[in-house]
Amino acid sequence: MTATLPAPTLAAAGARRPRVPTSLLPVVATFVLFVVLFAVGSARYENFGSAQVFVNLFVDNAFLIVLAVGMTFVILTGGIDLSVGAVVALSTMVAAKTLQAGLPAALVFVLVLVIGATLGLMNGLIIHHFGVQPFIATLATMFLARGLCFVISVQSVSIEDPTFRAIATGSITLPGDVYLTYSVLVALLVVVVAALVLHKTRFGRTVYAVGGSESSALLMGLAVGRVKVGVYVISGLCSAVAGLLFSFYMLSGYGLHAVGMELDAIAAVVIGGTLLAGGVGYVAGSLLGVLVLGVIQTLISFQGTLSSWWTKIFIGTLLLVFIVVQRAISGRRPASRSTGA
Repeated sequence: MTATLPAPTLAAAGARRPRVPTSLLPVVATFVLFVVLFAVGSARYENFGSAQVFVNLFVDNAFLIVLAVGMTFVILTGGIDLSVGAVVALSTMVAAKTLQAGLPAALVFVLVLVIGATLGLMNGLIIHHFGVQPFIATLATMFLARGLCFVISVQSVSIEDPTFRAIATGSITLPGDVYLTYSVLVALLVVVVAALVLHKTRFGRTVYAVGGSESSALLMGLAVGRVKVGVYVISGLCSAVAGLLFSFYMLSGYGLHAVGMELDAIAAVVIGGTLLAGGVGYVAGSLLGVLVLGVIQTLISFQGTLSSWWTKIFIGTLLLVFIVVQRAISGRRPASRSTGA
């Protein structure tokens, strides 16, 4: 006779099988997509698979990584922030003009960060205390910040400050003569700090709870209002940091810098697996989303015959695919949302 396991034993054996959490599936998919795209580029183009090309994905997108981190906090609560690109531009203009006026670089950094956090605080207070939709409130701030850029100057302002330029042009040499800029270190530090805040603090757990169900979070006595305002402050602060990194990258301030960058940040966050409805997502996924956008741009650059607009076409297609995948996954989840923590 063939021995058969009792039903409870079979159920226990099935329960012991390691399974990837549903909230992690989009992140895994993004990682696989990145690996496949990079492998295709390495097989097709000479030197594409070099360490320097890989590191350049971080060097050329350090500011977008920081911007995506701030956007992740906002989208996790079910909100949106359309002002981040304009705040980046305003940060470059404030940095360039104040440095031109002779202010020390350290003071300029602090001033830019205060302005970014203040604009984020304004967004959060309007959204929470006046019940304005995030789309409308941040759209108004976007116009305000972009307008302030042209009040400061309608022309591009070059940055000549020696300290600022030394930081911007400085680099760290890794084994194999691979060069890494200081901006990348700042971006990675922001990612690590953000991940710790989201997964190791009460504030972070409340962010997930608010995105999962704001009414349930209120019934549990969580500080919903403080968190809703706080995520926009974080987004504004990250926008200011991204603006400084963009200033390092461009060595200029200009009112037309970062036009449409808010959409790139949203795309990176969604491609990285954060649900637009809120409640599920990871900062690491947003980092992977930025790298996917970067590798697409690099592939088109190596191809040489395609217009840069193909980048937007590929990103748009990916965004639609990931939104559909998210919808399919969220449709299979139980009624109570996972916190993703």
